[in-house]
Amino acid sequence: MEWNDSVIKQLLEKYFDGTTTLEEENVLRSYFTSPNVAPHLESYRSLFVYFKQEQNVQFDQDIHWTSIRSKRYYWLIAASVAILIGVGTLFTPMTEQSTAELAQTDLGTYTTPEEAYVATQNAIALMAGHLNTGIESMEYLNEYEQSKNLIFKK
Repeated sequence: MEWNDSVIKQLLEKYFDGTTTLEEENVLRSYFTSPNVAPHLESYRSLFVYFKQEQNVQFDQDIHWTSIRSKRYYWLIAASVAILIGVGTLFTPMTEQSTAELAQTDLGTYTTPEEAYVATQNAIALMAGHLNTGIESMEYLNEYEQSKNLIFKK
């Protein structure tokens, strides 16, 4: 079968853009696996010959799934965490004196509404600053996404 060079070039462009149909890909495969390929298109022959050869290859090795961690490992972790919690509570006893001191400490209560308002504004400003930092970081991701879409033409 005779193929026109301009048609094959157009099909190649569509193929590398990822917009060909199955029939067009079959035309390309049959053209490049045939003996009469144009000399200036010879560099694409190895690609399509490789795809044709690899189409028939089958994976025949067995896959062995082995678990690295066993239930024993998780029991050891749980036991060590329980021991650490127990030892930690032994060395930090809560006495009546320490609970009284805790009750007398200032836990952020305010005597006037104005003080509470100023403290709330400061807390919101701090949170907004951290939020803006996160938004600035997201701009880098947005630029990356746009560049990736340009490269892969999504």
